[in-house]
Formats: sequence, structure tokens, C-alpha cells
Amino acid sequence: MGEFSALSTDLTASPPAATELHRYAEALLAHLAANGTAPPAAPGFRDIPGYWLPPAIEALVAIIAGDDPLEPLSKAAGRDQQQTALFLCLALAVSGQGSRIHASWLGTAFGELSLDRPVSHGQRSLWLAAARGAYGPAGKIFVLRKLDALAVQEHADPEQWVHALVPGEPSVVVPPSLADFPEMAEIPELAIPSVAAARLARLRGRCAEITSARQADHDSSAPLDNSSGRPTTAWAEDEPLAVLRSLIGLGGPAGPMASLNSYLLDDLRPGADPHLAAIALHVAAPILRGVAEELEADSGLAPPATLTVPLLGHRIHLRPEGPDEASLAAAEHAIVTEGVVPRPRPWAAMVLIVAGVACLIGAVFASRLLAGAGVAMIGLAGWQLWQRRKLAEADARYVAAQVSELKELAEGAVWALHAYAREADARAKQAADDATELTRLIRRGPRAA
Repeated sequence: MGEFSALSTDLTASPPAATELHRYAEALLAHLAANGTAPPAAPGFRDIPGYWLPPAIEALVAIIAGDDPLEPLSKAAGRDQQQTALFLCLALAVSGQGSRIHASWLGTAFGELSLDRPVSHGQRSLWLAAARGAYGPAGKIFVLRKLDALAVQEHADPEQWVHALVPGEPSVVVPPSLADFPEMAEIPELAIPSVAAARLARLRGRCAEITSARQADHDSSAPLDNSSGRPTTAWAEDEPLAVLRSLIGLGGPAGPMASLNSYLLDDLRPGADPHLAAIALHVAAPILRGVAEELEADSGLAPPATLTVPLLGHRIHLRPEGPDEASLAAAEHAIVTEGVVPRPRPWAAMVLIVAGVACLIGAVFASRLLAGAGVAMIGLAGWQLWQRRKLAEADARYVAAQVSELKELAEGAVWALHAYAREADARAKQAADDATELTRLIRRGPRAA
């Protein structure tokens, strides 16, 4: 838009005039932001040939005083029509007198929006002022029409808009019926309806929050001023005043500009200004209607009659009447195979027993020490066989416990599927209600906020 272009070269040709002009312009903005009036002293600056600001300030002072601004207004517009219109629109908005603007000024100041170009700071400041009601219903409708003309929804990624409205969505939604089997909630056939219903409910809640936000703290009749009392340096809530300071040559370098989509997505995020969120929601309405239809359809998907689920690391096929016997038998066989440790024959114990018996026999004909050695070897062999038996019993207990737990889980999973199927009707009905209410909310538009 060029509202922050370099000042006229006539300013450098007449430094005293420029100093007087800036001094009065700064005092004027301070008074406008504080109480919506011009400084009590009459303007003490001289005209600067070719520069739009001196006659624009005279026109603004005349408008605020209720006098005829036609002569200085014509002079300023003749020098730079767009800069003059932007200055008057923002100055009157900051002073809380936006209703005094001429309808044509807003169009001249705003210029044209484009999806391919960044939104200028002047456009964003007018957008913010209009959204807050600085120019009455006509100003808000003006911005809406500018946005509608771009058909943003035809170039948008629906997922981006959904994530902006409801960020931080859980990747898995566990319905009450699957509370004891949360891993089943990750199976696509069961996950898609649950996730879709939960997302639709969150979207409805966020849209209700935007459209029902109370505006008591943002009354449209209140001036758009720098209420914090600090220097206006950030391009945020104080943007109209910051743009005004840049227009009169008192601001620093302009901040970075963002694209139209970036602004709209930021305006939809939780915590955004409710006035801006209401307008962004109006733009997102066609996108959200399509998303709501898809989510409602996904939420109403019929639950599967049979399903294969992972239980204890084994895939069990579940039927309405119970777990499939073949898959259960295969899982039991796998448990037995994995749970029983294959062990070689107890050759060491057998050798000890043979040696011990030989020692006992030898003790009859030789020293009694052989008898002690034989008893010791037979005892050691017996201890090894006893240890082997204990390990086998432990394996058997583990296998039995695993098989029992698997059967219990399989039966429980079947009942969980029945409970999930009973929830499906209620989920589909709730999703239909959410989609209907969401459509009603976004049809109400920003005037509902």
C-alpha cells in the first residue's frame, strides 16, 4: 500500500516546518488516544508544498471540532489520496469517532487484498479497527466482503484450519467401552469413529466459544487506544496507533508483514481477539461445513461384527459369540512353545548316579571312603533332578497362567466390542447434533459475537 514510504523531499528542504508538523502531530495522537480530542492549542505548523500530512491534520481537527473539512481535505487528497484516507480512518478510530468517516475513505485506505501478497500493516490495522466495531456494522461488513471476494476456502487446506481452531488434539481417543482395552482404541475400525466424534465435539465447542464471547471489555464505543500507557512499538493490539505514528514519521521500521492465511489462522487460535476470531470464523465457515460433514459420516460408521485384536502379543479373532477357537488354539500353542524352555536330557545327573552306584559297590571290596563319595554323588544328582523338576513346574504354571489370562482377556474383549457397538448409536446421534449445532453457529456469523 505504500503507507510507510519515505516522506516528501520537501521535508528536508524545510526542517523547521517538519519539526513543527511532527511536534503537533505527536501531540494530536496523544490527545486522540487519551480522550478523543485535539490539543487545545491551534495548529502551529506551516503547510509543506506537495506533502499530504499538513492539510490532512487540518481536516482531522476540523472534523473533530464539527467544522467543514472540505478545503484541507481536498488539498490532502490531491497530494496523496490513499495516505490521507488511511490517516483519517485510523485517527478517528483511535479517538472513538470512527462513525464520522466517509464511506469512500475506508475503500480508498484499505486498497485490495490478495492471497499472493502480504497484508500491509495499514490493512491489518483497519481490519482490527473494523472488527472491533470502530466503524459500526458497515465497517465490519466492508472487511467481510473484502475477505469473501477472495474465496479463501477454495485455496485452503482444511486440516490447517481445524488444527488452528482446536490445536493439540489427542492422537487416540479411548471411549468408555474400551477403557479396559485401550490398545483396541488404536485399531482403525474402532479409532476412526471415536476420533471423528471427539474432533467434531471440540470444533463445536470452539465455535460456540467464539460466537458467544462476551464483548463487555471490548465495547465498540470505547476508543482503540494504547491503554497500557507504554510506547506503541508492537504490531499487536495497539496496531492502529502504531500505524498512525509511522504515517506521521515518528515510528521505527515497520515490522514484518504476514500473509492473509497466516492472519486468519492466528485469529482462529484459542486466546485470539474474539472480534478477529469471529471474522476469521466467518471466512472458515465453508471449510468447517465440509469438515463437519466428513466427521459426522466417520462418526456414524458401523462397528465391525468381527475383529482381530492383539492380546498378550497374540492376534485373536473375535466374533459376536466369542473368541475364534482356531486363533485361540494357535495362540495357546505359541504360549506353550515360548513358555516351556527346551532342556537336554540330564546327562550330568545320570553320570553322577552311575558313578555313585559304582563307588558304593567298590566300597564293599575296598575303602569305606568310596561309599561316602558315592553317597555324595548320588545326592548331587538327586538335587539336580529336583531343580530340573522345579523349573518344569514353573514353566507349566507360567503357561497355565498365560493361557488363562489370554482366555479371560479374549472374553472381556468380546464384551467390550458389544459395549462399543451399543455406544455407536449414541455416538452417531451426538455427532449429528454436534454437526447441526456447528452449522448453526457458523451460519450466525460474526455479528453473533
